[in-house]
Amino acid sequence: MIVHLIDGTYELFRQFYGLQRIPEAKRRRWDAAVGVLQSILEMIEQDATHLGVATDHVIESFRNALWPGYKTGAGIDPALFAQFRPLEEGLVAMGVAAWPMTELEADDALASAAKLAAADPAVQKVCLWTPDKDLAQCVVGDRVVQVDRKAKAIRDASAVKAKFGVEPALIADWLALVGDAADGYPGIPGIGRIGAARLLNQHGPIEAFPPALLGGRLEQALLFKRLATLRTDAALFDSVEVLRWNGPTERFAAWTELAQAPKLLERSRQAALKATR
Repeated sequence: MIVHLIDGTYELFRQFYGLQRIPEAKRRRWDAAVGVLQSILEMIEQDATHLGVATDHVIESFRNALWPGYKTGAGIDPALFAQFRPLEEGLVAMGVAAWPMTELEADDALASAAKLAAADPAVQKVCLWTPDKDLAQCVVGDRVVQVDRKAKAIRDASAVKAKFGVEPALIADWLALVGDAADGYPGIPGIGRIGAARLLNQHGPIEAFPPALLGGRLEQALLFKRLATLRTDAALFDSVEVLRWNGPTERFAAWTELAQAPKLLERSRQAALKATR
């Protein structure tokens, strides 16, 4: 089986801003959330059987206590933020495994789910559906891959090395040195993408750097690495079979009515009939 793990928060943002070209009067109540469910249902219609979706129930996480500049929910469009919970409810109602994260982030859930799924010998491949460079650290050979829908690319370990200059195992170190503007930490001044890759390929992880290499900046680099390192210990499921999609629940009819998306209900029912044949 192939396990598909989806970054629900990213997909919600993508759908929301993609719909801005539509006049407000023509939008449905939860258009972005509906768009996410439509894209997941399309995957199911194309024979995806095992799926899980991670979301940020709140934007803040344990990392905010480590670095004051780490990303927060400040500045998020209220109309977008108002669709976070409806998305989570819609996923569950449609029968999709969903992990709304609070203390951890959606990326941590994806990393944890990838580790759990990859440990199952019945799983042939794990696909991480997100362009987030953080998740490149979870890629393992061609068994756990990253699917970047935006770039129309599937990245295995060799593709990660080609893109970033380092193996997946060194991505957190690379991010610590280069920084991540989206997550709110700056990296180490004077070290760019190429320089970071050169240092890591020469010396290995930051902990193995010669003491004089970063000098007084070592402690901060290690802090940034902690921010960049995804947690893989979230106890999300005991068996990958809980990720099998078995069709929508009875609650999905009420959700699609509220969302003004009756076609989504019919499509999900048709997909469920196909899946049981």
